[in-house]
Amino acid sequence: MAPEHDEVDRIVSAWIAQRPDLDFSPLEVLSRVDRLSRHLDRARREAFHRSDLEPWEWDVLSALRRAGEPYTLSPKQLLQQTLVSSGTMTNRIDRLVERRLVVRAADPGDGRGVLVTLTEEGRNRVDAAITRLVDAEAELLSQLSKADRDRLAALLRKLSLGFDV
Repeated sequence: MAPEHDEVDRIVSAWIAQRPDLDFSPLEVLSRVDRLSRHLDRARREAFHRSDLEPWEWDVLSALRRAGEPYTLSPKQLLQQTLVSSGTMTNRIDRLVERRLVVRAADPGDGRGVLVTLTEEGRNRVDAAITRLVDAEAELLSQLSKADRDRLAALLRKLSLGFDV
């Protein structure tokens, strides 16, 4: 049987003893989110590593994969999805081309434009990574029922809507 109290409970209890004048309920939520985020970061790094991808490579390749066939986006579309600077995106595309995970070609609809397309190797890597990632994330949530996961997702969505731009 899992313990009834976690490290956050112990920290909050100690603070309440020292500062009973404060409301520590935000710490009870967000300290747990922070701690879970660290576990998630480790799980993601491992899933990407096992697929021979860096996290930044995952960002670009997964954006292309989510676009659907022919797995092609413009650099501008990639910028919008990955939230990096233009110079950073150019460097990332160059490095992915070198690794043969994407190809860059002239946009037939715009003579000055460029399109970036996922290669078969890039698709294989991103597909392996997403499978590993989903499995790792399911493991992190395995103690929750489907109803609890749905309720938690809804609450986190409600909270995050205030931050999404």
